Amino acid sequence: MQSDARMVFEIEPTLTNRFLGLRVVVGYVDGVRVENSGADLQRFKEETLAEVRQKYSLESLKDGAIFRAYRDFFWKVGIDPTKIRPAAEALVRRILAGKSIPTINNVVDSYNLASIRPRLR
Repeated sequence: MQSDARMVFEIEPTLTNRFLGLRVVVGYVDGVRVENSGADLQRFKEETLAEVRQKYSLESLKDGAIFRAYRDFFWKVGIDPTKIRPAAEALVRRILAGKSIPTINNVVDSYNLASIRPRLR
């Protein structure tokens, strides 16, 4: 069932002035059922965690190109990324600290893994 509701996002004018071309992108996904994560997603999660541990260390993480870009953006908008970390970096740091990432449901877990995966290539 498709909704006709419209979402309105406003970007702070000072940000659009400092970052020309800054946009919000919204997508609509139909037919998704929120449910417990299954065995396939759990296996994919374990593979992803192993790859993260193989590719990064806590010391090298901040130098990865995408993490560096997020950190630089955070600094430019007045957020200290050593205190409030970009979400993907926080997840990767958690993994490198020997922890897992939380299992919530198939949608949240898939999103978390998708936010980590591009950093592995």
